Amino acid sequence: MAASEEYARVRRQVGLLDRRDFGVLELTGRDRASFLHALVSNEIKALGPGQGCAATLLDVHGKVQVVLFAWVADDRIFVVTPPAMSAKTAEALDHYLFSEKVAIEDASRDHALFVLAGPAARATTERLFGAAPPEAAWSHVVAKLGATPVRLVSGARETGEAEVWIMGPTAEATPVREALVDGGAQPISNEASESLRIETGTPLFGRDVDESVMLPEIPFDHLLSRSKGCYPGQEVVVRIRDRGHVNRMLRGLALDGDRVPADGAEVVADAATTIGKVTSATWSFGLARPIALAFVRRQHAEPGTRVSVRVSGTPTAATVSALPFTR
Repeated sequence: MAASEEYARVRRQVGLLDRRDFGVLELTGRDRASFLHALVSNEIKALGPGQGCAATLLDVHGKVQVVLFAWVADDRIFVVTPPAMSAKTAEALDHYLFSEKVAIEDASRDHALFVLAGPAARATTERLFGAAPPEAAWSHVVAKLGATPVRLVSGARETGEAEVWIMGPTAEATPVREALVDGGAQPISNEASESLRIETGTPLFGRDVDESVMLPEIPFDHLLSRSKGCYPGQEVVVRIRDRGHVNRMLRGLALDGDRVPADGAEVVADAATTIGKVTSATWSFGLARPIALAFVRRQHAEPGTRVSVRVSGTPTAATVSALPFTR
């Protein structure tokens, strides 16, 4: 199936995203919630079993060390990390562990993750598993596929559509995937998923966001509690909110023509002054043109501003867009 058809499948029905490269930590012990709450940017202590959130772990300068998802269960907290980040995240958390009663285990090898995405994601989940999670982002329930235990989690629309994450045992990953495909979920290629992701303005850790990025430079409202107590980096985040501003912002770029820029391509103003760089780009099947995510200097970040992007060395006209893009 062509990538354009896979894209349409997610927009109109349901597609399957493979997330087996994501990491999973398990935090156990009586102090697990208060310990994690003190370290990340979002609310953890107030979450009950079956609830969850997205959050960041920052350094003292407010720079993003990792973007993670926390799913609170009865006896543990699952911390889902981006690819290749589970060991580093476990080490970073362990650095803050002193007398608290918490055990941190990298259980990535035990769990396999898939995502159903599209308007029919929840109906497909109910049909296959006989259950579906509450609709609030990162809410979750336990269920079974035959005799295989799974956890069903409502996603946060990284594709712009309804999503249900399925976490099951790695040993049963192949039959779970086959059941999802047999149930009507079309596997989605990276080309199609990138079009969905970038249209929606979802930053990817390790590509659009890394340890050089300050939290206020990216869309962050869903990653942050404004009422919780101290955590590493909070002082910087609050100071920027109350008394300052960031010098660059993550924005969308809608390019003229049909050439997709490379990651790292320069964004320029007045055909000469470098004002930013592309972090990821793709052909948008929804907009029928190249689009990109890019850091752009604050003075040029207003949606509608005309800029240029160097594509293979040639300036190509582009328009700054708010996120998500308007299809």
